[in-house]
Amino acid sequence: MRPTCSLFFISIVLVSCEKSKEKQTESVTVGAVEVPKFNGDSAYFFVDHQVQFGPRVPNTLPHRKAGDYLIAKLTGYGGTLHVQEFEATTFDKQRLNLRNIIANFNPGNQKRILLAAHWDTRPFADKDSIRMDAPFDGANDGASGVGILLEIARQLKKTPPSAGVDIILFDGEDWGEKNNETKRIPTPEGLDSWWCLGSQYWVKHKANYSAYYGILLDMAGAKGSHFYQEGESEKYAPKIVEKVWNTAEQLGYSTYFVKQNQGAILDDHVYVNEMANIPMIDIVDYQPGIGYFGDYHHSQKDNMKIISKETLGVTGDVLMHVIYNEE
Repeated sequence: MRPTCSLFFISIVLVSCEKSKEKQTESVTVGAVEVPKFNGDSAYFFVDHQVQFGPRVPNTLPHRKAGDYLIAKLTGYGGTLHVQEFEATTFDKQRLNLRNIIANFNPGNQKRILLAAHWDTRPFADKDSIRMDAPFDGANDGASGVGILLEIARQLKKTPPSAGVDIILFDGEDWGEKNNETKRIPTPEGLDSWWCLGSQYWVKHKANYSAYYGILLDMAGAKGSHFYQEGESEKYAPKIVEKVWNTAEQLGYSTYFVKQNQGAILDDHVYVNEMANIPMIDIVDYQPGIGYFGDYHHSQKDNMKIISKETLGVTGDVLMHVIYNEE
């Protein structure tokens, strides 16, 4: 026989569920300091604003306008700006004009934390089932990480942390070989991969810069995201992986930050680890049964419909607690 419930009991359950859902995105103080509230709505606005420029494909007007916007926002939030302009050739022999956008906060502090994301979008949706040569929005693949970092920058201006923070928005990350390439196209001397052009350039021209550690965001804002512990992050920066995932657990975000190891991927953090000797981890979406990046990766599905304010809020909240608890 099926049990019955009164309306009173049902209303209690519904209220309880709503409060539980609210608690997931509510900032909780973890550690010795009070941490400013990360605003997921604001991060969502920053993601959407980038998408509205159009696909940020290098050598296009949307790419130029989006870069100018990012420079203006980071400057307005009090960052000391450095724009690293350079040229690079792609696997399909395109010559690109690229810009790494760098902002330093609290530059007088010797203890530095490096936060990074890439801001360009791939020129072709080579994993799409219909329009494989068309550009796409790149709402999660690029814009989500940048949106989170812009909101962090906004908070840094209002409430400076004890540690120094550097934000790098890498360009030219996503113009690697097409998904249907049957063999790897040899790279020229001085280039280790057709991917991650901006980070490869930065590590070779960073002068004497160093940081205590780094955190890379890549595809960090989709609905239902799961951030497993990525292989290269575990290899080069296990203590930072532990710090970030423990912080997420203490905040109640274990359904997002899953304490399980997964395979390694090539991303900007690899070059920061291997060439700059800065221990850096990668926070990137992993979907069980699909793998890294999800079914939207490099396709027309990567638009604002898959972006979640809650996911942006959770990811940003974890980073804020990590940053503000550094002395």
